[in-house]
Amino acid sequence: MTGNDLWVFGYGSLLWHPGFAHVETALARLPGYQRSFCMWSIHHRGTPERPGLVLALDASPGAACDGLAFRVPADAADETLAYLRERELISAAYEEKRLGVDLADDRRIEAITYVVDPGHAQYCGGLSFEEQTRIIACAVGGRGPNSDYLFNTAHHLAALGIEDAELTRLAAAVRALRG
Repeated sequence: MTGNDLWVFGYGSLLWHPGFAHVETALARLPGYQRSFCMWSIHHRGTPERPGLVLALDASPGAACDGLAFRVPADAADETLAYLRERELISAAYEEKRLGVDLADDRRIEAITYVVDPGHAQYCGGLSFEEQTRIIACAVGGRGPNSDYLFNTAHHLAALGIEDAELTRLAAAVRALRG
């Protein structure tokens, strides 16, 4: 590993569909942020007429978000960043930041992390649990049903041994609503 390797923090769809080559994956924790369905999706999991919801990292003092860190070798860093920027910055609702992340093996690394811009029109923090359930159960976008996004993320978090009680509860409620 060289000092020029790139680390990327994943907390949502990057967990189950990173879309880039990497040479190491590690359980990781990002302090100061929480995973939340606080961003309208008007491209991938909804439309402008019927937006869905996607996960974003919302700044929250004292919180921490568990996910995965992916290490990309230095010779693939530029290509990976270009791919991530095309994927994650489609509407500028996310901000790209380099943040300190704690790995499960006690290493501390700096990782590219996409956090929500609370001043952006797609930010929707504070939706009730019932509103989130209804929206996710019904919305569909270019990458498919909003519910699939939720179910895939919840499934992969559980498979990794990452407890996210809110996502588990939301997945159960969406399944019940969808019948």
